[in-house]
Amino acid sequence: MSRVYILGGEQSDYERNWSKEGKTLAGMFREIIEDGLLLTNISIEEINKLNTQNKVGAFIGNFAAENYLSQGHLGAFLTEVDEVFYGLPSARYEAACASGSVAIDTAVAKIKSQEYDLAIVVGIEMMKTVNSKLSGSFLGSAAYFEKEAEGIDFPFPNLFSKLADVTIEKYNLDPNRYMDNLAEISYINYSNAKRNPKSQTRNWFMNKSQSSQRKTESNPLVGGRLSVSDCSQTTDGAAIVFLASEEYARDYCRANNLQLRDMPYIKGYGHRVAPLTFNSKVRESNNEAYLLKWTRTAVQDAYSRAGLNVETMDLFEIHDCFTSSEYASLSCLGLTQPGREFEAIESGLISFQGSKPVNPSGGLIGGGHPVGASGVRMLLDLYKQISNNAGDYQVEGAKNAMMLNIGGSATTNYSFIVGKD
Repeated sequence: MSRVYILGGEQSDYERNWSKEGKTLAGMFREIIEDGLLLTNISIEEINKLNTQNKVGAFIGNFAAENYLSQGHLGAFLTEVDEVFYGLPSARYEAACASGSVAIDTAVAKIKSQEYDLAIVVGIEMMKTVNSKLSGSFLGSAAYFEKEAEGIDFPFPNLFSKLADVTIEKYNLDPNRYMDNLAEISYINYSNAKRNPKSQTRNWFMNKSQSSQRKTESNPLVGGRLSVSDCSQTTDGAAIVFLASEEYARDYCRANNLQLRDMPYIKGYGHRVAPLTFNSKVRESNNEAYLLKWTRTAVQDAYSRAGLNVETMDLFEIHDCFTSSEYASLSCLGLTQPGREFEAIESGLISFQGSKPVNPSGGLIGGGHPVGASGVRMLLDLYKQISNNAGDYQVEGAKNAMMLNIGGSATTNYSFIVGKD
């Protein structure tokens, strides 16, 4: 089937607090769409032409606007941006933290089926509308709420602390060494975020000593073993990417004096869903080498569909909602054998200067995590890297890159590979 190309996109500044600015969800939609159109040089007139031909659609990734904003029906919000979106097919897609990836996957399918020539994919979330405790409860709905989150303060830090506990037990790891590895993951992501002009923590100060010292006033525990430095950020933000059929991408390149061979495209994908509850995942993994079996399978599917492997990947953008999730993901990516993830951390393999950088953008811990937008932001960062347009966090010579986006306690697992010829 024909390729799906990425024409470009944009993300908002994840440092912003939209509620404090008095900005609305409609304003966030308007800004990200207008900025995305400007950066890709796609005009409103072009959208109108494609809409008239029924060859364009919009796909909105969002997790919890009903809770944070008392607002559903986000697919219709493009009509608040411009009348050109009247009649344009648009809908919202949800899979917890993997909501953006579901939107991407559906857009890709529409292009591959030759229904659309262009797909507008937006991930969006406003989360700074409530206090941290209430936000934690809202996020708990990404788990099996009545069994894993109801009545628990900050349910997800507790769930991912359980992941840390099970990792230590399953692979017979030294707990102190393991926690030092988690601190190094945190330090790497915060350090990478300082290179990213759109990251949430680019102006924060976090040195290696602070990330390793838990139970302190500046780095208190929030759930089990995990402290503030082990957690991704509560973020307001949006990201947009424009996906295109091969025929449309060819015309786009001619119109913008570009070469199709230089355009990034989606080479492979994987999508697997694990048992909903964390305890079910643990039981299923008892006789398995990988603790996160279906995360590993989604990655393998992406490699297989792309005809590539870990050796051919130049960088990774992965789902570090917590340091324990990044740790477990390293073997799922194929960077180490299961139970040996510490090797990738201690050797410097995954640092920005290493041969397999992980989260050069800063990831979710350093960059920010507007839940419904994270999958779209990851794809955008792969596009930037492959098109040599990532600025100060550019990985030199990047030809192929992989993203891993998970929803819930590694329940919905999505992986995409982006590259060029």
